[in-house]
Amino acid sequence: MKIRLAQLNPVIGDIQSNTVRILQEIEKARNEQVGLLILPELAVCGYPPMDLLNVPSFRETIYRANETIIEQSPGISLIFGSITPHEGLGRPCYNSAIVASNRSLVGIQHKTLLPNYDVFDDMRYFEPAVSSVPIELHGIKWGISVCEDIWLNENDYMQYKQNPLDELVKKGADIFVNISASPFTRSKIESRFQMLQRRVKTYQRPLLYVNQVGAQTELIFDGDSLAINGSAELIGRSPRFKVDALDVSFTLVEGESELNFVSSRLQDAGKESLQPEEKIVFEALVLGIRDYVLKSGLSPKVVIGLSGGIDSAVVATLAVEALGKDSVVGITMPSEFSSEGSVSDSRALAQNLDISCHQIPIHEMVQSFDHAFKDYYKDTPFGLAEENIQSRIRGSILMSWSNKFNAVVLNTGNKSEYAVGYCTLYGDMNGALAVLSDLYKTEVYALAEWLNSSHYRREVIPNSILKKAPSAELRPDQKDSDSLPEYGVLDQLLKGYLEEGLEYEELVQRGFEKGMVKRILKLVDLNEFKRYQSAPGLKLSKIAFGMGRRRPLVQQWMRYRESMS
Repeated sequence: MKIRLAQLNPVIGDIQSNTVRILQEIEKARNEQVGLLILPELAVCGYPPMDLLNVPSFRETIYRANETIIEQSPGISLIFGSITPHEGLGRPCYNSAIVASNRSLVGIQHKTLLPNYDVFDDMRYFEPAVSSVPIELHGIKWGISVCEDIWLNENDYMQYKQNPLDELVKKGADIFVNISASPFTRSKIESRFQMLQRRVKTYQRPLLYVNQVGAQTELIFDGDSLAINGSAELIGRSPRFKVDALDVSFTLVEGESELNFVSSRLQDAGKESLQPEEKIVFEALVLGIRDYVLKSGLSPKVVIGLSGGIDSAVVATLAVEALGKDSVVGITMPSEFSSEGSVSDSRALAQNLDISCHQIPIHEMVQSFDHAFKDYYKDTPFGLAEENIQSRIRGSILMSWSNKFNAVVLNTGNKSEYAVGYCTLYGDMNGALAVLSDLYKTEVYALAEWLNSSHYRREVIPNSILKKAPSAELRPDQKDSDSLPEYGVLDQLLKGYLEEGLEYEELVQRGFEKGMVKRILKLVDLNEFKRYQSAPGLKLSKIAFGMGRRRPLVQQWMRYRESMS
């Protein structure tokens, strides 16, 4: 029997279209003599559906879709992810793997381990399974699990007492199947593969793993579906960030419990794993932009404020890759403090990308604000208020352009700036999507260098942008380094605090200067209110600003920490 692992890209809430795609996949698989088609977790509604699951009509629509999928699958067997109803006390539904064959329901395995950490809220919505039992199909006992069930106790956030894989093996499972919606992070591709190999080695059962692909607001799913034989050898792997299918065949060796796989399309897994990190980040961000715009039903047009700096240059380049040059517009908005390069470099970038670029000077607008405030601001020094007026004027121009021409504003702030508050609410933080909010400044530079040297193999992002000192250009001769540590130092400190969970003493022990640590940590904590109001950002790291990082805006832990240090 030929088995197909199909990594799909569902649209959350678009039950009808998702169902049509599944039925098309079924028809294609049947025509190509596939005996068993395996689809990802919650393939019918998309993951994560969040509070849509609290809407009874939403759940009922999915239940009807489940019946349609089963009814319209003659001559083939299926394992697909969806919700199923839970009767009685508790949550109203399960997160389930449904097994069907030749238009009949064979069995259902519910998700047992419900993650409740980082971006996951499964315990909020789903009732957990009480047991895990293999489901027999074509003479094979399939040990089916759903996403977290196979990640058992692999992280520090949450430890589980129940072990679904133990139960499946004790009850005679011949082979493991895991259907997943496992979000991408830069470190997860290799760690996830190693975890799956450990499961195979521990239980001596081969494994079929299929993962969702596509982006859902902040989360990006990489696919990377794979098959591992009973000797823990990788024998098939789907490409990342693409809708794709991996075909595998098996034979049950008489007298042995192991299933032997022969991949019909073996990916060069070693080559895949050796890709530079910048390429992986590039693919993830391009997918994130494309799916955010297209899945939202928004106009496939975006507008970006081009400052002549590295961040807006990288965002514009990614947007062209995601949506095409005709869908991207740049606007440069010079003030009296803008360097000559802020305009000329922006125009050079636009020419290299072949996108429209418009110039809207803001000097007179700033003067109008200054005039309106002159009686109130007199005898006070030029400061943050005056600087932010420039940024907020630019933000208003971008939002006005968005309203007039039905274009999505892409935010260009990076993680370093977001962390320490070097960004302006209702100004440069405006936008529908914060593309770079999970990339530190040094990582933005690394991505830009890779784009020029490896992806395009020519100077698309002008070298003058790469070489200039970072600056907001909101006062004369301003540079970021006037008030911040060099980004190479700052980013390492921030990574330790935000992603590794290190506190003051531990950061000092790493060699960071005490005063700098205290000041930067204070800036991070004080600017939580800005991030709370920010556009959603694309998650790339273990800990990103957004839905997975929840800090109180009003708190005094910061003051206590300072007193202890």
